Amino acid sequence: MSDADEPLAVWCAGKDWCPITSTATLIGKKWHPVVVHRLLQSGPMGFNELKDDVDGISSKVLSDSLDDLEEKGLVNRDIVSEKPVRVQYSLTERGASLESLIEEMHDWGAEYLTAADEREDAIS
Repeated sequence: MSDADEPLAVWCAGKDWCPITSTATLIGKKWHPVVVHRLLQSGPMGFNELKDDVDGISSKVLSDSLDDLEEKGLVNRDIVSEKPVRVQYSLTERGASLESLIEEMHDWGAEYLTAADEREDAIS
């Protein structure tokens, strides 16, 4: 059985709402879905390449997000070279399986959300 097939331990097992809560726990932090989305769109990326692709994220927050996603089994961290140290991030099988969810989040947001400056224009 691969890691992607291995069930994740949850604290709310047996509750009908548990799958929603558990999924939100995995990707519910602000930048997690964005990082997964960028890796889905672009494939494996180095840290700086990923930071450039996720406009607005600090190095510290990206590093913490990648560590958390790796710990949760959604992202792989592969050392490409030792000197200088180069690391490449990619999605695990489980991380890649989030594609339809991430696309739905994107589509829902594109349909229902507006930028702050657009709201101000609508109010004026």
